[in-house]
Amino acid sequence: MDTENLKPDEADSKLKRTLFDWLLYLNVPIVYGLVIYGLFIVSNSPLETYEFVGIIISVGIVLGVNVAHELGHRQTTNERFLGKALLLPSFYMHFYIEHNFGHHLHAATPEDPATARYNQSVYSFWFTSTIRQYIGAWKIQTKLLKNSKKSFFSLKNDMFWYVIFQICYLIGVFLLFGTSALVFAIFAGIVGFILLETVNYIEHYGLLRSKTKSGRYERVKEMHSWNSNHVIGRIVLYELTRHSDHHFKSSKKYQVLDCHDESPQMPYGYPTSMVLAMIPPLWFGIMNARVPKSMIID
Repeated sequence: MDTENLKPDEADSKLKRTLFDWLLYLNVPIVYGLVIYGLFIVSNSPLETYEFVGIIISVGIVLGVNVAHELGHRQTTNERFLGKALLLPSFYMHFYIEHNFGHHLHAATPEDPATARYNQSVYSFWFTSTIRQYIGAWKIQTKLLKNSKKSFFSLKNDMFWYVIFQICYLIGVFLLFGTSALVFAIFAGIVGFILLETVNYIEHYGLLRSKTKSGRYERVKEMHSWNSNHVIGRIVLYELTRHSDHHFKSSKKYQVLDCHDESPQMPYGYPTSMVLAMIPPLWFGIMNARVPKSMIID
């Protein structure tokens, strides 16, 4: 594990190096290249069922949803566009709206679809989070349109565009590659967003913000996200494992995120924790004892 934080001059140096940005940008051609390659293979090669399933899983787990998350927090329109483009093959473009305008406001509260409740299994969470986030994204979009005095049927309704883009993607796949490729695209996308939801599951599992005397929730603090300083997870997930600092300042770039001693620490890295979450009794046995009793979501 590596718990050291960058010194101010080191952080400034890393922020000036465009390499860290290009590592994100290059995910776009890589992801779409792999998707197209997968479409070509399944539409032109006689595959056994296990081979077909294997390709679906292999492509699904590299669909770039974590990079999309990072780019979705950037300040420039071009970077946010790339983030949304990475979400398209996973049919999760609405994540940009719900995550930025919903999750970061409601994280570690019962109102947040992406915060797993204490003793909730990851399999239950996949359904509740997926459905509630999609509904929440429409509600947020409607509120944003109302605040800007735009009609629900306005061209500024991004949720409409997301639906159109994702449907066009599937139609294009069918017309160019056929039925087998369409099935591949659908299930690879499902694998992609399930992977994202599994990350969501372990990030805030069982944690709860207290309410103040006014009835409002306390601000998000370092203790409201599970962190991990295991090196492999940090590298693979672009420092997402230092999640508390990300919530403290969401626009902070991944390469300069800090470790906070106050944050609850996972005993293993995020990749290992995601595997453990697939076995609920094992997950509960390890993690429940680590959840502060005052923060348990009933």
